[in-house]
Amino acid sequence: MLKTQGEVIVESLGAAETVTGSKHLLRTPELAVLIDCGLFQGHKELRQRNWAKLPVDVSEIDVMVLTHAHLDHCGYIPLLVKSGYKGKIYCTPPTKDLAQMILLDSAKIQEEDAERANIGKYASHDPALPLYTVDDAQKSFESFVTIDHNVITKLSNNISFQFIRNGHILGSCFVDMVCFGKKIVFSGDIGRYNSGFLANPEFIDAADFLFLESTYGDRLHDKEDPSVPLGKDIGATLARSGNVLIPAFAVGRAQEVMKILSELEEAGTIPANTPIYLDSPMAAKATDILSRYSDWHIISADMIERMHKNVIVSQDFGETHKIIFDKHPKVVIASSGMLTGGRVLEYLKFWGPNANNTILLMGYQGEGTTGRDLEDGKKEAKVHGQWITVNAQVLQISGLSAHGDQGEMMQWLNGFKTKPQKIFLIHGEEGSMEVFKQKIETDLHITVQIMPPAEPVQLFKI
Repeated sequence: MLKTQGEVIVESLGAAETVTGSKHLLRTPELAVLIDCGLFQGHKELRQRNWAKLPVDVSEIDVMVLTHAHLDHCGYIPLLVKSGYKGKIYCTPPTKDLAQMILLDSAKIQEEDAERANIGKYASHDPALPLYTVDDAQKSFESFVTIDHNVITKLSNNISFQFIRNGHILGSCFVDMVCFGKKIVFSGDIGRYNSGFLANPEFIDAADFLFLESTYGDRLHDKEDPSVPLGKDIGATLARSGNVLIPAFAVGRAQEVMKILSELEEAGTIPANTPIYLDSPMAAKATDILSRYSDWHIISADMIERMHKNVIVSQDFGETHKIIFDKHPKVVIASSGMLTGGRVLEYLKFWGPNANNTILLMGYQGEGTTGRDLEDGKKEAKVHGQWITVNAQVLQISGLSAHGDQGEMMQWLNGFKTKPQKIFLIHGEEGSMEVFKQKIETDLHITVQIMPPAEPVQLFKI
């Protein structure tokens, strides 16, 4: 039984001692509540966890609350429903639209990858199967229920919650929960201050227990305006008749990059006749969703219109090879941001070997991903079962990360008027969490525990 007797416990089924696969199960005498339900991404050992049955009875989970729409927070939902989950999935309106779009795309890619693997006979299983199908994803949408931010929702006699905006991506929020008289906060992913895209993360006055992400807990972002190195690197590449590939998450990062590139082109930093392509149907749809939720971001309607004007959107995969083999220097934004799938791999396959080209990495690259390999200086990448040589220049633009760095997360923590009794670090790599733990304990004198994977941790007795 997932419900407890006289105690409240939390068990992390993902994003504990790793930065992916977020699933945090709050178990109480009244309800079992799942916070986020993401896919594991990165190296093979992590991805294989997606195929393993969850170590709890899914049918006994009563409610799910979704912090935001990134795949490592929502991508397991179709499997959860397929495995017997019958409850509601609470999220904000933009998160619902984005998550459903992302889940359909995820399912479609998995179906296509399985088909490609079967044709090429390079899968480890015969036949290769998708983790879930488009039909599975669509069936899960019936469970989604939207709630706006700052609206208190009662889940049971002694449990309620509200969404508080956290500035990570469109629609993303903290989960601020009251549970048997105690306040438990789940951070989701904390965004940036002064991003120019979203409002700053909102402060929370008090919490007894805080489950806090730690992606960048051990480092600080470059404080330079990211448009400066972006313009410089693109200009240098175009001057040598090279192409620029920008792997970008379809939700959030792609729109921010579109905005900056539009501004650079209008300012003359990038030649006005430079073709700028967005080759990601999902990113194009995310931009349309952005237009529908003007109260959730700080980009003007005029700027969105200029982004559409200055960036050529490619919807058809048949156009991808035309763009690749066109001889004019150009800039292409394509997903995924860590080069784990999607059309960006086609560009990498054909442009990676050419030393005149540049690959601009934006933000965090998870362990075991092609993006991390390139960031670490590796000169080979595996694309669709084949190894290619990467001679293109690989550069990092750290200032465009959607995750707050150590300083920004400490700034947010200092906003508590009543400090948390205890902080549990989640969603981070081991080294990052250890550094962040020491920083919090030294500066704020709050007890910090690194959340263990799949191990029940008692918060309090009732």
